[in-house]
Amino acid sequence: MGVDRRQLGAAVETAARQYLQRAGLQPVAANANYRGGELDLVMLERDGHHGAMLVFVEVRYRRSDAFGGGAASVDVRKRRRLVHAAQLFLAAHPQHAQTPCRFDVIEATGEPPQLHWIRDAFRADDC
Repeated sequence: MGVDRRQLGAAVETAARQYLQRAGLQPVAANANYRGGELDLVMLERDGHHGAMLVFVEVRYRRSDAFGGGAASVDVRKRRRLVHAAQLFLAAHPQHAQTPCRFDVIEATGEPPQLHWIRDAFRADDC
């Protein structure tokens, strides 16, 4: 069952990346692992008015939202780990060090998964 779960997780992350690409974001990294945390997706959003925004995306799949959606599972502990991983990512990629950042969540629920994009789901200073 673990392999099926991993395959499902990879498929949902691929669907989320493709969804974001269709919305105009460009992939920068996927499954970036750092001590204490992993970044599912790192995307670059370009806006003619405001320049570029580096977007750290947490992808959360739930078979059902009966016990709360995927965003509800991104608790303060998880947010802290994501912020820490993002800081390590920025240190490792100095070309993005001055780029504004935000944290988004993509909830995937059901079979087949329906995606719901929550932009600016939380802020680094909320942790």
